[in-house]
Amino acid sequence: MAITDPRIGWYGLGPAINLLELVDKCDVIFTMLANDRVLTETVQSIADSFISITSKIFVDCSTVHPDTTESVSRTISGLGAVFLSAPVSGGPAIAATGQLVFAIGGPGLAAAGIRKIITLNLMEAVGEAQVFAEHTGLGTAAIGELITESFGGVAGGYSKRYVASIVDKRNPPHLPLDTRPGFGVSLAIKDAEHALSLAPDFNVSLLGLEIAHNNMSASRDYAGKCLDSSSIYGTLRVNVWLPFWNGTSRQG
Repeated sequence: MAITDPRIGWYGLGPAINLLELVDKCDVIFTMLANDRVLTETVQSIADSFISITSKIFVDCSTVHPDTTESVSRTISGLGAVFLSAPVSGGPAIAATGQLVFAIGGPGLAAAGIRKIITLNLMEAVGEAQVFAEHTGLGTAAIGELITESFGGVAGGYSKRYVASIVDKRNPPHLPLDTRPGFGVSLAIKDAEHALSLAPDFNVSLLGLEIAHNNMSASRDYAGKCLDSSSIYGTLRVNVWLPFWNGTSRQG
């Protein structure tokens, strides 16, 4: 909601001039920031100010490395406030329907990475199935129906994103590449790297996540940062000599 939106007044809200004014006036502060550095700098700027945050509650919805979460938690808690880690799962389309999933957590190194491990492995598997169907002539529509019936709406939703020109005629073709992505590929790569960095500590291997990470990285190298996490599909296509872009790709 923009600060000029008239609905702000309806809810008894008002815009803050800056971060410190927001923290000073609010008892519960939500943050949802782009990466570890931004979160760390934001918390440090609060700590370095003269504002008392005793008994305030900070709810961080960023997806960051568990080490970062522990560090900012210590900083906030040391100043007498309460810190909750609540990373959010779901892209803009999910947010628009009010169906974001908040994983409100306490201690536990592994918890923050589980969500992205599942999501990216699922996207990789669905993408591989769709590329196989297209390349062999099985048909993307048929495999899309099978994916949805067998694995539900989440997997089916990823399938539709990959081949929208075939199974969803409502999507406008050839959106420009500078259009804002759903969940930026760089953010997805960052999340994957957080999870992968934890694996050696627990003596586990995350082979599926490694493949998804490598494919997203290759896609970003090919077409830039304006891609979203579904760009896995482009690299999978290239691997079998199909064009990176399909009929509804956000190409320039």
